[in-house]
Parts: sequence; C-alpha cells; structure tokens
Amino acid sequence: MRLKTLPVNPKTQQLIVDIMEQNRSFAVVVSDVIAKLIELPEHGEAKIIMHQGKVKRLRFDEGEEF
Repeated sequence: MRLKTLPVNPKTQQLIVDIMEQNRSFAVVVSDVIAKLIELPEHGEAKIIMHQGKVKRLRFDEGEEF
C-alpha cells in the first residue's frame, strides 16, 4: 500500500518523520490534522486532488520507458 498514516502528537500537534527509515522518494500530505506518507512512483506522476480546501484523493499515473 502506498499510503501510510503518520501519528500526530495530539498535545503538541507535531509530526515527526524519520527520513532514514524511507527507502524511496516520498511526500507527506496533511489535511484536517491527518498526515499520510506517500511513496512516489519511480516513473510517473502523483496528483493531489482537492475539494473545498481538503484533500479528496491521490491519483497516480505511472509508466516505464519502452
């Protein structure tokens, strides 16, 4: 699964991400105090779809050289 929920400290509202644990390129998306880590494709696009100021979905378009 590409999306991993990241814990947010409820008292301090802080998010801690250990970048040394990640093997690939990634992005962190935060919406409504929910944080998710997204592994990015090696070849392709990752689009963040918004609706009324909130993240609605993530869309991936991948391909490889022929």
